[in-house]
Amino acid sequence: MSPMVPSKIFFTRGVGRGASMLQSFEEALRDAGIAQYNLSSISSIFPPKCEMVSKEEGISMLSDGQILFTVLARNSSDELNRMVSSAIGAAIPRDRNNWGYLSEHHSFGETEHVAGYFAEKLAAEMLASTMGLQDELNWDEKKKEYVLEDKILTTKNICSTAVVLKTGEWTTTVAAAVLIV
Repeated sequence: MSPMVPSKIFFTRGVGRGASMLQSFEEALRDAGIAQYNLSSISSIFPPKCEMVSKEEGISMLSDGQILFTVLARNSSDELNRMVSSAIGAAIPRDRNNWGYLSEHHSFGETEHVAGYFAEKLAAEMLASTMGLQDELNWDEKKKEYVLEDKILTTKNICSTAVVLKTGEWTTTVAAAVLIV
């Protein structure tokens, strides 16, 4: 039996609003384009040799009802004017025969930039620590990503942020890394 190692990955995000937390979550999944699948939450490894594809390309490979492995960030609130954020960070090693990291971050009161940056930093720090090089990790202002000598190929993030606009209405944000076997 061969191992189930995903060969493709895509990133998506969404915002939903509704009378209940569940309804707003469903709407956020619809906005992200992944409501029609059975989501299975997994931990945070970016598989070796896994190819990043666009959301559109990834979704074109799927069938309704399919089980999808996802690293999912999710946050909800019904508190008027409360800002909710969900972010996924990724750190991919230069040697694609090695695995990288995905991180999820859920926060209140953080802008898209702040929450996304935190998730990206977390993924980069986890990858650097597996190499014993966490003290050598630096932000490259020109590239707008984390660098670690020649060990990290790239870092990135995707974030969804929204503010609760109405009393009694739930708002949910999701961000997801969707892995395709």
